[in-house]
Amino acid sequence: MDLKTHIIPWDQAASFADQIRKDRKIVFTNGCFDLVHKGHITYLSQARELGDFLWVGVNADSSVKRLKGEQRPVVGEDDRALLLSNLRFVDAVTIFPQDTPLDLIRLVKPAVHVKGGDYKVEDLPETPVVRQFGGEVKILPFVPGKSTSLLIEKILKL
Repeated sequence: MDLKTHIIPWDQAASFADQIRKDRKIVFTNGCFDLVHKGHITYLSQARELGDFLWVGVNADSSVKRLKGEQRPVVGEDDRALLLSNLRFVDAVTIFPQDTPLDLIRLVKPAVHVKGGDYKVEDLPETPVVRQFGGEVKILPFVPGKSTSLLIEKILKL
């Protein structure tokens, strides 16, 4: 089986983005995507509709541990990246080691940066960075009752 592997290494992200940006509108989003569920799929599909190339930044295992605790991630970074890269509406995936996607956003320079949930555009540290190169920031709603934390809780009760 030939898996789609549009996993772009960190050191190739800027040059790859430069090529894509010539004729396509890059939408960027990021997250841990530890246990992929309906909320993730809905969010990523909606994000892709905002442009014609969806680039997903995936937090490295070390970053997920710092953000979510020592027991996370449940699924390793390479597996998470491979899974996401095989979704039909995801065009590229890059693993990043930092706790925020700021450095990767500076490399990709997306036309649109998307976040989910109850964030406010003006409160995001990404907003001024994205706006520096003429991009916009959009917030997409969470799918109620769908989260990795809730999924883990349910598994632990089994």
